[in-house]
Amino acid sequence: MKKQIYIFSIGFLLASFAVQAQQVLPITKAEVLTKVSEENRAIKISEQEYLEAKADYKQTNGVFLPNITASHTGMATTNPLMAFGSKLNQEILTASDFNPDLLNNPGQVENFATRFEIQQPLINMDGIYQRKAAKSKMEAQALKIERTSDYYAFEVEKAYMQLQLAYKGVDVLEKALETANANKRLADNSFKQGYLQRADVLSVEVRVNEVKNQLQSAKSNVENASNYLSFLMSESSDVIYKPSDSLQVVSFNTVNSEIISEERSDIKAMKLASKAYETMNKADNMSFLPRLNAFGSYELYDDQIFQGDANGYIFGAQLSWTILDGTKRFGKAQKSKAEFEKSKLQYDQYVSQNQLELNKARRMLTDAENRLNLTKLALEQSEESFRIRTNRYEEGLEKTTDLLLSETQYSQKQLEYYQTIFEYNYAQAYLQFLTK
Repeated sequence: MKKQIYIFSIGFLLASFAVQAQQVLPITKAEVLTKVSEENRAIKISEQEYLEAKADYKQTNGVFLPNITASHTGMATTNPLMAFGSKLNQEILTASDFNPDLLNNPGQVENFATRFEIQQPLINMDGIYQRKAAKSKMEAQALKIERTSDYYAFEVEKAYMQLQLAYKGVDVLEKALETANANKRLADNSFKQGYLQRADVLSVEVRVNEVKNQLQSAKSNVENASNYLSFLMSESSDVIYKPSDSLQVVSFNTVNSEIISEERSDIKAMKLASKAYETMNKADNMSFLPRLNAFGSYELYDDQIFQGDANGYIFGAQLSWTILDGTKRFGKAQKSKAEFEKSKLQYDQYVSQNQLELNKARRMLTDAENRLNLTKLALEQSEESFRIRTNRYEEGLEKTTDLLLSETQYSQKQLEYYQTIFEYNYAQAYLQFLTK
């Protein structure tokens, strides 16, 4: 008995968890937009890419700022030259140290040196252009964040409308199932009274099963749309969302433009990226010029650790010019030139492709608007036809097959009408995204 109670308790808990795992949560489009803007992984990735570009730009400060290092070195030597030099640096040489025997065979000498060094770039033309390229890349990444946010705002519009459409499909098919069951009850009564043949009843039963299958698919569409919203919001997919408002025709603020705007954030980002490649090519060409750097050091010497009884300094400037390093620089300049030319072609191709998408979106909106008017009229006609056939069927004046055909057509026209509303709203949202 205890074992049966235990098994029942486990089964009850599992059933409870299953119900909790599929809880229905109402949600508004504004809530989805807020969560996506804050939690979407793709947006966060683009933000991190911007931080990477910003860090790369910050590294180029080395073109202007000095490089300062400090070191403390300890050593012991019997090398004649090193031993003499160490004593000289420590300022402890005496006349006896010039004895040839001591010069040639010195005893062990300890030397501890503390050194502070500074290197200051003065003229570094390739570094200056590399800094400009890094800045262009950083600005392009900032624009990429903006366009990524715009894209996922558009995806929210589409996903939320898909959820609305899925629920509309469930509503239509649930009502269709109620109607089909009512027709089945009526057919069963008519069959018992001898007014219908068994084949007519079977046709009604087939229609009932058909609607049940369609309803199950519609419920799966609700789960699919909910899962996609969860993915966009970076949340668990255990929740089934329900939109707070129903699918209906919405007017979006779209720009009536026939030409794609080059001020759009993603297009500006590509232009900046192309500019960065151009600047990098200039930097590679500037690497053929000489560099001028200043340097200096301050040194402390002693035969005891962390002491500095003797000191000295060095400062100066160095003009360096790498005349030839094989063909490395030539190849690098040729590569950056090719990358720049490729970026220009990619920019032109991207603008052209988006112009093509804009033209298609404008035609898609016009077609969707026309279909919306036609499907609305067809829905009204099929509804009236179904009403008339239902009344005639109840009076025994209509065939079962004609009633089923009319009911099926009415359900299809409802689904087509809501699908057309989705397509019309989607076309507006897509056109708004392309012209933003």
